[in-house]
Amino acid sequence: MSSEQGGRRQQVALTKGYRELVKEAKAAVRAYQPADALARFGDSDVLFVDVRDGIELRRTGKIPDAIHASRGMLEFYLDPKSPYAIDEIDPGKELIFYSAGGSRAALAAQRAAEMGFPYVIRVEDGFDGWRRAGGPVEPVTVAT
Repeated sequence: MSSEQGGRRQQVALTKGYRELVKEAKAAVRAYQPADALARFGDSDVLFVDVRDGIELRRTGKIPDAIHASRGMLEFYLDPKSPYAIDEIDPGKELIFYSAGGSRAALAAQRAAEMGFPYVIRVEDGFDGWRRAGGPVEPVTVAT
């Protein structure tokens, strides 16, 4: 975080930057390679969770039947006591988180595990890897 004072930008000494946080999250949460995630597609015990922003979904589509739970509101969407809770997010299912390249998905899956969700996984290389592996994509015309 920085602030402007007298026209000069002052830097705050971070204890951890985003790269370190993502690295820790990736180490803490199991990952599927895109082909492994694709093999889980269609399983009734699996729920794909897209944590990208709505504009990304409209631009590139999403995994069919995936739940959209943007990273910025994730904790509110996951908590069943929240007025923003997404009822379809079932803690008994394997939740497979994905983002564009995988970093936000790692952070999201780590947070879901911290909140008590027992079966959280992330897609290595995210939606980009999913598409390269030949995974199906459905168009999104409005933010979900």
